[in-house]
Amino acid sequence: MARRTSPPPPPDAPERIVDIDVEQEMQGAFLEYAYSVIYSRALPDARDGLKPVQRRILYMMQDMGLTPERAHVKSARVVGEVMGKLHPHGDVAIYDALVRQAQPFTMRVPLVDGHGNFGSLDAGPAAQRYTEARPAPAALLMTTGLDEDVVDFVPNYDDRLKEPGVLPAAFPNLLVNGASGIAVGMATNMPPHNLGEVIAAARHLLKHPDADLPELMRFVPGPDFPTGGRVVGLEGIRDAYANGRGTFRTRAAVRVENVTARRKGIVVTELPYGVGPERLTEKIADSVKAKRLQGVADVVDLSDRTRGLHLVIEVKNGFVPEAVLEQLYRLTPMEETFGINNVALVEGQPRTLGLKELLEVFIAHRVDVVRRRRAYPWRRREERQHQLDGLLVAVLDNDDVIA
Repeated sequence: MARRTSPPPPPDAPERIVDIDVEQEMQGAFLEYAYSVIYSRALPDARDGLKPVQRRILYMMQDMGLTPERAHVKSARVVGEVMGKLHPHGDVAIYDALVRQAQPFTMRVPLVDGHGNFGSLDAGPAAQRYTEARPAPAALLMTTGLDEDVVDFVPNYDDRLKEPGVLPAAFPNLLVNGASGIAVGMATNMPPHNLGEVIAAARHLLKHPDADLPELMRFVPGPDFPTGGRVVGLEGIRDAYANGRGTFRTRAAVRVENVTARRKGIVVTELPYGVGPERLTEKIADSVKAKRLQGVADVVDLSDRTRGLHLVIEVKNGFVPEAVLEQLYRLTPMEETFGINNVALVEGQPRTLGLKELLEVFIAHRVDVVRRRRAYPWRRREERQHQLDGLLVAVLDNDDVIA
């Protein structure tokens, strides 16, 4: 047993001590914390594919009057508005979420247009006081219609303001941009997909609600990472699309060509999702130094803005490039395993969803948004008609009204 002292009593009141059971207290506190992390921080909503902090960033940008056509503003200004009005957490977490939504190598369709150093696969971004941001064009598709009562608004953390509980989301953001997060007792890790393929699958499912998984996979054959790479094996992807969980491997896109007249090289033009060239170079150097990797003479990074990633791995004379490549796949991040875990919130509850379920939740959300948007002008007309009826009564009986 433990003793918990209640709030300080008045000076003349006797001391009041309440005996509680430690086990029950710990269980209750842990469950409250777990629910808060799951619902308010770590897991995305299956309808708009956003975590609360991401949703608040986009909403606050709209509330600030920012658009893709207007000038960028300091990222610190956006972070401050979000933290002060909607998100009761630290500025570091908010800025990290803003940066992620602006990185084209992280998001398939970025929602924030960043200006300045927003980081790379191997390095973090500049501080928020040095970078600037504004909504990307895709962000307008996420927020359009908020002023037409298309979604419910909920109180913010201190009940002084209102914020949308979900965004209208005109495209399936969760599938397109993916998500990752670690909650209490569960986690989510969803890969990004091609925008056109996902929309085609959604349109097919809207017309054919009984469509099965093979039909939908004709439109969405697999993930589409912003950094490229090649998917090895479809069995894990099929499992993930069927029941929400599965693993598959991704490999770098390479080709073998002559580096010099007598030496061949392995040219890397795409890397697995989340792998940067500096990390790969360091891993190759460590493996060569430890004598686990043989046949590599040098690694030259010729990447630039014109041709993108261009990493040349020179092969020593007497070694077969294909054999060296197999070692690289085995010993370095040129081959990575991606584990899909499609956990998202549906009506406030975490669920593991397959491809069809994810599309069904999004379609149901969009149907509700369109229905409410169509009803909004009629409701406004009815309110206006009610006002006009009252004015008409006042005009006909103006003497009584004045009296």
